[in-house]
Amino acid sequence: MSRIGFDRNKYIEMQSAHISQRRKDVGGKLYLEMGGKLFDDNHASRVLPGFMPDNKIAMLEQIKDDIEILVCLNAKDIERQKKRADLEISYEDDLLRLIDVFRERGFLVENVVVTQISDENHIAHAFSGRLRRLGLKVFHHHSIAGYPSATKRIVSDEGFGSNDYVPTSRDLVLVTAPGPGSGKLATCLSQVYHEYRRGIPAGYAKFETFPIWNLPLKHPVNLAYEAATADLDDNNVIDPYHLQAYGEQVTSYNRDVEVFPLLEALLEMMLGKSPYKSPTDMGVNMVGHCICDDDVVREASKQEIIRRYYKALVDEEVNDLDPVQSERIAIVMSKAKTSTEDRRVILPALAIQEETGEPGSAIELQDGTIITGKTSELLGCSAAMLLNALKHLAGIPDDHLLLSPESIEPIQTLKTQHLGSRNPRLHMDEVLIALSVSASESEDSRRALDELRNLEGCNVHTTTILGSVDEAIFRNLGILVTSEPRYQRKTLYRKR
Repeated sequence: MSRIGFDRNKYIEMQSAHISQRRKDVGGKLYLEMGGKLFDDNHASRVLPGFMPDNKIAMLEQIKDDIEILVCLNAKDIERQKKRADLEISYEDDLLRLIDVFRERGFLVENVVVTQISDENHIAHAFSGRLRRLGLKVFHHHSIAGYPSATKRIVSDEGFGSNDYVPTSRDLVLVTAPGPGSGKLATCLSQVYHEYRRGIPAGYAKFETFPIWNLPLKHPVNLAYEAATADLDDNNVIDPYHLQAYGEQVTSYNRDVEVFPLLEALLEMMLGKSPYKSPTDMGVNMVGHCICDDDVVREASKQEIIRRYYKALVDEEVNDLDPVQSERIAIVMSKAKTSTEDRRVILPALAIQEETGEPGSAIELQDGTIITGKTSELLGCSAAMLLNALKHLAGIPDDHLLLSPESIEPIQTLKTQHLGSRNPRLHMDEVLIALSVSASESEDSRRALDELRNLEGCNVHTTTILGSVDEAIFRNLGILVTSEPRYQRKTLYRKR
């Protein structure tokens, strides 16, 4: 059984109460920027064991009748077809998915802002048209020259004033997006400006899970966030404004520090005085108060940093990129005083590769047991490892075959002779289907399948880059996988 490091119930109670208090403090319409994933925050659930991916939405459901959700999407991300790495879907599709999820849970969401759009963004304009045909209200915000330093231009009719105003019907507006860099902050500030011009009291606050302000700068949880945002070249910093105002060192984010003078100037121009003395003051994050076992979250965060490192290595190999991102994460690893040797599944997988000359894999079960898998004529190493792990968990002897060669052969024939596959070995999905078929007559197969739920959260390492099928199966089972940045076969063309 995995250890818990985060108190979910305490978080839901504290966070909802703190947001409600901030609304009272503002005394008008509050635009609340939601950093990170609102519905499925898988990063938070990995580094804070006990934090469920839907914690934020569960907390917000307590006050959903007061909330309206506004979703942003950067036109540049639409143009380059940016994808969510954890779900392997485009930001456009994720935006639609998020709106469906919000509505299914009873939240009001009908407005979308496409940010940093220009006349040249033809794909973004086409997507805007699609959203309107789906019944959504779409608004456009533009890039502002000198943002975020040229405050006089930004806080003017040629700056925020040139953006579309989004009419909202509720006093608490959550501004969220499929991913980082979507323009959430600028959208909030633009709305505050327009509300002010209309004589409507309005304020801004930020709900950002990471970095955690009341944890040290080099705490592994905060360093894991640096690793997660290495592609943005962002970093955590000590909040200099908070230090100056209160004499207290707290952790902040370089983007928040950079944009704080703009926010402060905006609020001063509209309200006569800013209610915030630092970027940290803007936040409503109670996550740090709900960590119940620091050792557990430290270890989980170190494992996340290592996973991010291997993911960067694989991405660079697949896309023929310079090792910029992986080198950044390597520096984060050194700050966290961890290394690839701290991931227990790596050396056993490499040992299989060394012993057989073929790809190998290893999984660490919840009790710490390491199970390996070898490549054979019948099975890929991941499929073999999966069967071995299920047998171990179900108490089935090693020498007992869950799938006989006779049952595998027809599947191989179908693949190679009729479906045009060059690889006769069974993938993980094919193994699970074959196991499910045999479960109608085999008690061992039924027992093995029942153990699938006990693989969630387990660590895996493979010595070859995964195909899309096996990668999807690992993701769907909740298994945390890393891979060596090399292909099983060297070829110039690869289907993506």
